[in-house]
Amino acid sequence: MIVRGEHAKVSQLLEEFPAVGLLGPRQVGKTTLALEIAQQRDSLYLDLESTIDRAKLANPETFLAEQSGRLVVLDEAQRMPGLFQGLRGLIDANRRKGIRTGQFLILGSASIDLLQQTSESLAGRIAYTELTGLTATEAGTDAIKPLWLRGGFPDSFLARSNAQSLRWRTNFIRTYLERDIPQLGPRIAAETLRRFWTMLAHHQGGLLNAAQLARNLGVDGKTIASYLDLMVDLLLVRRLTPWHANIGKRLVKSPKVYVRDSGLVHALLGIETRENLLGHPVVGGSWEGFVIEMLLAHLPNDGEAHFFRTAAGAEVDLVLSFGRDERWLIEIKHAEAPRLTRGFHEACQDLNPTQRFVVYPGEVRFPINNETEAISLIELSNLLAAK
Repeated sequence: MIVRGEHAKVSQLLEEFPAVGLLGPRQVGKTTLALEIAQQRDSLYLDLESTIDRAKLANPETFLAEQSGRLVVLDEAQRMPGLFQGLRGLIDANRRKGIRTGQFLILGSASIDLLQQTSESLAGRIAYTELTGLTATEAGTDAIKPLWLRGGFPDSFLARSNAQSLRWRTNFIRTYLERDIPQLGPRIAAETLRRFWTMLAHHQGGLLNAAQLARNLGVDGKTIASYLDLMVDLLLVRRLTPWHANIGKRLVKSPKVYVRDSGLVHALLGIETRENLLGHPVVGGSWEGFVIEMLLAHLPNDGEAHFFRTAAGAEVDLVLSFGRDERWLIEIKHAEAPRLTRGFHEACQDLNPTQRFVVYPGEVRFPINNETEAISLIELSNLLAAK
């Protein structure tokens, strides 16, 4: 059993807030984590995709009022949007009884829908956190290579072989396209959305070119925007926004787009083994996206993430800012002897960072120059987690 780092965070939030929203894509381990937490206290688990459990909530105020004092876990909560208005009254009633925290744990696979539904009804009563796939720190140093190849979904990572892992991810993609997305979003032809998803995988870490994607799919730009919004909402794609600052230079304004799970990138491209991956043109973009996801899983609440690029060629893969005064520039290289580019040096001059790192596949931390260090993914993850 791999202990999830989010376990302690969710438990702490339940000690501070009446309701906690746990967001994450399907099959990432939300239910397993919730049940582990629920076993530690008097609780009730309800799966809102289950006909039986939905029937229990035919009169939700009455049923849930009878659970006062227990932790109620609501799985796939976006399936019953009308429920949240009633939760506000129940939370306030429990507060008057002296039960101020740990009332509801709300799990959801669609971030925008769930955030809109709960923020309108439960403002000031709910805290949110996201459960990603397995992280490098959870899997351990020896598991970095298989974690990159197979991705962070537990069933994929823990499969007995690469072939079995690829079959799991292939079926996961098919299920999402044919069943889950039609339930959670507008009706889109599964094959069209698969082609869109695959195009994003081919251009992993590239600047968003909606016009080109629209031409390739035979749709208009607004349709591409709606497809991308849907995939971002489902926590399957990350839209990394560019750094904007008044530095007197022309900045790139298009976001960079990543399929968030590296294993899904490889499944969409038919990459089964590490040897296949290392010989594929996507290897650099795949490593970059993998590292970014691993690091952002540890980004503190006050942290912001961007990339930086100017029209003149200054660029850096990841800019992490903490408040007004602290800024880390992170370059990502899939090379055992990483070298800094002219673009990185120019970006440092423009942004004046407090820390400069190059993440590479090795384990030894060493200086590249007087101001920049090469560092392993796990060590930099631990530095972020400690902030």
